[in-house]
Amino acid sequence: MTALPIPNLSLSSGTTIPQLGAGVYLVKPGEAVDVVGTALEVGYRHIDTASLYGNEAEVGAAIAKSGLARDEVFVTTKLWNTDQSRAAEAFQESLDRLALDRVDLYLIHWPQPMYGEALGAWRSLIDIADSGRASAIGVSNFEISDLRQLIDETGVVPAVNQIELHPLHQRRELVEFCTEHGIVVEAWGPLAQGKSDLFEREELLEIARAHGKSAAQVVLRWHVQQGRVVFPKTVRRARLIENADIFDFALTDGELATIDAFEAGTNFGPDPRTFDKR
Repeated sequence: MTALPIPNLSLSSGTTIPQLGAGVYLVKPGEAVDVVGTALEVGYRHIDTASLYGNEAEVGAAIAKSGLARDEVFVTTKLWNTDQSRAAEAFQESLDRLALDRVDLYLIHWPQPMYGEALGAWRSLIDIADSGRASAIGVSNFEISDLRQLIDETGVVPAVNQIELHPLHQRRELVEFCTEHGIVVEAWGPLAQGKSDLFEREELLEIARAHGKSAAQVVLRWHVQQGRVVFPKTVRRARLIENADIFDFALTDGELATIDAFEAGTNFGPDPRTFDKR
């Protein structure tokens, strides 16, 4: 199996991360082995899962079945909200389900500031990283205030912040903070989850025609050209291949600005400041 020509970004941990990955949110356990197996077979080397997704065991099984060396596949999983007070145990449970001795990236899934447990969880993640069982640690859905608390209290900066980010919800102030602190931004829902008129906008379609690409490919290119990691969700082989075919063209400054102008502050996922799910 030949890896796709997907660039790597450097993380503050000293490791690297493939800029395009296959996410398995809402992929049922019964489908996950095949979906991950297909992603690896067509050349993806970055799989993003979480304890919440209920398919860590299947992700691990697919990696084992692929025959790829462990160092060839970048694996991310996440600490769920109910486990923030027992992060060390929850992490080991994730490792056991994945049947791995380490992950490449471990994230706190949501900040849940109303409970005040994220800082303690972050201290546990620091210990996990020190043990070598997570090559890098980071967070997901953290706002500037949440990030500041972790950094100020521990001195350890998250390697990654995985957030909802797409042309209609660009999180510019948060992205600027992350960039200033060397935190790589990962975009979930990078195509606005198909819940908008984004792909019907003539300005975007015109850019797509100019490059002989789809509107979705143009939006993914907009992300990666600005140094973000992306996870466009799909369970289809053809779409996996199409999503990865974004590294043979470049958007002009004018084209980037056209997409930037779509900013509307429109989120389709939960608000991280108030999201409370346990």
